[in-house]
Amino acid sequence: MQARTRYSVVIAGSLVLILIYRQWLQGSVLSHGQSLSENLRLQYDHLHSYVTWSEKDRNYEYQYDLHASPKQRRQSRTNLYKNRKCRMDTCFDVAKCRDGFKVYVYPVRGKISESYSKILTSIRSSRYFTSNPEEACVFVPSIDTLDRDILSHEYVIDVQSKLSKLPYWNGGRNHLIFNLYSGTWPEYSEDLGFDMEQAILAKASFTKQSFRPGFDISLPLLGKSHPQKGGSRGDLQTNNFPLVRKYLLAFKGKRYLSGIGSDTRNALYHLHNGYDIILLTTCRHGKDWQKIKDTRCDRDNSEYEKHDYQILLHNSTFCLVPRGRRLGSFRFLESLQAACIPVILSNGWELPFSEVIDWKKASIQGDERLLLQIPSILRSISDEQILSLRQQTQFIWDAYFSSVEKIVTTTLQIIQDRLEHPRSAFMWNHPPGALTVFTDFAGSHSAFPFYTFMLGEEACDKFTAVIYVSSPILSQSAPVMKLIKSVSKSAYAAQIVILWNVDRPLPSKSKWPSISIPLTVIEGEKKTTNRRFSPLSVIDTDAILSLDCDTVLSTNEVDFAFVVWREFPERIVGYPARSHFWDETKSAWGYTSRWLNEYSVVLTGAAFYHRYYNHLYMKYAPSLLADDSAGSECEHLLMNFIVSHVTHQPPIKVTQKKHYLDVMTRKGMDLVQRFDKNTHCIGAFAKDFGYMPLIRSQMRLDPVLYKDPVSNLRKRYRQIETVGPKPW
Repeated sequence: MQARTRYSVVIAGSLVLILIYRQWLQGSVLSHGQSLSENLRLQYDHLHSYVTWSEKDRNYEYQYDLHASPKQRRQSRTNLYKNRKCRMDTCFDVAKCRDGFKVYVYPVRGKISESYSKILTSIRSSRYFTSNPEEACVFVPSIDTLDRDILSHEYVIDVQSKLSKLPYWNGGRNHLIFNLYSGTWPEYSEDLGFDMEQAILAKASFTKQSFRPGFDISLPLLGKSHPQKGGSRGDLQTNNFPLVRKYLLAFKGKRYLSGIGSDTRNALYHLHNGYDIILLTTCRHGKDWQKIKDTRCDRDNSEYEKHDYQILLHNSTFCLVPRGRRLGSFRFLESLQAACIPVILSNGWELPFSEVIDWKKASIQGDERLLLQIPSILRSISDEQILSLRQQTQFIWDAYFSSVEKIVTTTLQIIQDRLEHPRSAFMWNHPPGALTVFTDFAGSHSAFPFYTFMLGEEACDKFTAVIYVSSPILSQSAPVMKLIKSVSKSAYAAQIVILWNVDRPLPSKSKWPSISIPLTVIEGEKKTTNRRFSPLSVIDTDAILSLDCDTVLSTNEVDFAFVVWREFPERIVGYPARSHFWDETKSAWGYTSRWLNEYSVVLTGAAFYHRYYNHLYMKYAPSLLADDSAGSECEHLLMNFIVSHVTHQPPIKVTQKKHYLDVMTRKGMDLVQRFDKNTHCIGAFAKDFGYMPLIRSQMRLDPVLYKDPVSNLRKRYRQIETVGPKPW
């Protein structure tokens, strides 16, 4: 009995000691801020599920190039950027940009590559360029740094010494360096072979660990054949269907048997099924491929030749974009242009222009470690998502990547946005894109014509008529007097502005018609036709009715055209139409006023348009109409070029009125001379834009019951059908 008692006391004492020890242990942990269970929970919280591979921002490892060794990563951090912490507020002299954002290109000394020549040419022809280094905000060296592969024949030696000798180098501050290829076999590191110091780097195949957010700019990898300007439109222009194409996923490219970038491409054969997933690789490249080929090479090479690459691109819903030797790939831009949604397999790649472009709306970003999950993920994407992604690829391609000029302009625009008048993410990621949106016009999205319906708003319900007077008024019965009266009777007219462009004194105030809306007469010191598109502070309506002084329009015609414009505020809507055509005999663009079944130009002698286009016109006109003799006949063509370039849509013609002053002489020029001048301007503008933006249309809008055999009393715009065929 005594022994049992002793055992009970010992057990009870042991339990008490265990409880005391446990309580002390918990108190010790809590004194450090967290319990043991909390520590365990936090550890498990950092283990992200591989199923959510698309949420790469939460996956720390995803941001690294999986094929780079730890040593390479350390070298990249220490050698590539000694100024790793550079940002715009620490390594950029903003004071140099107080007088505007101007870019200076150093004079070229020595040989440069064709690709770098395109980049420098694009800068010199841009609105940012200045030939005066004293007024420059950004400096671009003429030293070719695009290809820093020491094995390349375009590799430039002694870059460090050449940069340091530049007169405005100043440790690289406010300098912009372009690079497409860095490193060489076998590691292909990001080492450029020189110290950029505090310069901004615009580079292809950027890794996230080397990229300096808000300072550097990630570029796409583009080939030598990429066009200087203009470029081809995206392949999806009219038909979005079928949404799901013949192949679900496609790829055709090199397979690396060894070295960096080989793991991903060597594993693609696991996904290839020969039915709706076509992933073709070849090891037939390089001098010694036969010596090192593996057992799959012959079979892969045979399959590779069975499919044409372009046919695959245009018949695939998704296109695989795996990394190559470097993170970037030519397949990226090729997929965008072909409206084949890119599926990116390149861990750690900082996507091109990621600072402003939301790539989740135009691509699928995968994880190289989860290659086998890709087919099931792609099959789970709905038709609506496919349509949205595909349309976004076309917008992004056309807006930012279709030419070297657009890539360079986007690069400079990003830098400018960091300094002044930044464009919103909405502007960058919605048509027509940020390159044609100037925020010095307005800060609100609703002020721009192409966002009106996108934002669920309505176009303005009033317009300002701007009448361009180029001939003296001889009597009260002059056409301009009748035009003022007709326009003033419109219920939508807010005011009339007269632009006096005559080398004679203005008529007295009593000579002008007495009307119910304000009439303002503006006389400029310099008499030029470009004045008709000058942004005027007196105009406070979005809608502008541009009129020539000899135009003949009834009130009904004005009202109907304005009602149509309110439905299409981003386009030119008017009466006199013209067309362009390709003259095979001359291999040049032609211009005609013949009454055809299609048109591509609506003359601004009687047309509605949004006042933002006046602002945009003044951005283009100084370089395109430097010679006013050309502007005297071509300003209406340039306005059509600009609007079609921005919207990728044709103007709109209303009603069938077709007798115009082209059958008469005007301003001392006969018909042949005028059309020769217009033909010359069309060719010159097409060359400057790099492509032909004008789009032909066969649509004409007429009022309801127009020319129907019913009583005229039932028709709203009764006067339109009674207008005689008089020239105007």
